[in-house]
Amino acid sequence: MNRTGRFGFFGLYGVFFVALLYGPVLLLPPFSFNDNIYIAFPFKGFTLRWYQEMVNNASLMAALRNSLTVAIPVAIVSTVLGLFAAKALTRYRLPGKGPVMALIMIPLVIPFIILGIALLSTARKMFDLELSLWTIGAGHVLICLPFSVLVLMSRLEGFDKSLEEASLDLGEGAWGTFWRVTFPLALPGIVASMLLSFSESLDEFLIAFFLSGNDATLPLFIWSQLRFPNKLPGVLALGSCILVFSFVLVIAAEMVRRRGVQLEKPTAF
Repeated sequence: MNRTGRFGFFGLYGVFFVALLYGPVLLLPPFSFNDNIYIAFPFKGFTLRWYQEMVNNASLMAALRNSLTVAIPVAIVSTVLGLFAAKALTRYRLPGKGPVMALIMIPLVIPFIILGIALLSTARKMFDLELSLWTIGAGHVLICLPFSVLVLMSRLEGFDKSLEEASLDLGEGAWGTFWRVTFPLALPGIVASMLLSFSESLDEFLIAFFLSGNDATLPLFIWSQLRFPNKLPGVLALGSCILVFSFVLVIAAEMVRRRGVQLEKPTAF
């Protein structure tokens, strides 16, 4: 098979893979404008009624506030913990570095339903904690931390360590070196970590399902509405908004990360 044939085969495979992966998701926005409570072709007409009902839904707005109340602190806490963990793993020779790294990454390989049951048992049986937004936030920090560590480790390994060594040689302390040298250079990774953690927490369902009390987050609210066919168009409108918002967050995080990498590239004279 020649190069053109291989490119054509892999190109078609790539198009098929993307269509299979994102095709069903991309159908959400068109159906959210359809003047019909049923998901079916052909469209009956164009309407913004479902978006208006979504905005005027008090329960939905309360769920949105709950999700933001959880997601913003989770993004901050996950990034702070991830920054210090990434610095320790990339700058120091720690005993048991491999097992520590594996322990941090465990939430990436454990099914969330298993993790949710384990966290529920721990919260209720061991610590007798009332389920609330606090327990949801703690669970989300656990699953967001690996993403934060991976992003920040990549960033901290991407610039010259001699800059930190030069700061220390010139008399600056470890804390001053961190704030004056490490933090500014790691800032693109920090922003990317916060955006990704925020998006992951905002969209997460299973952990919130097991750890929620009387306050539902946005994914839980969406799930509760799927039992009522007449409320499905409003769910589609809400899902479309979440889809666009999550897409913008992920793209912004990647642009910030790449911009930081490009700024570190030496300029040829």
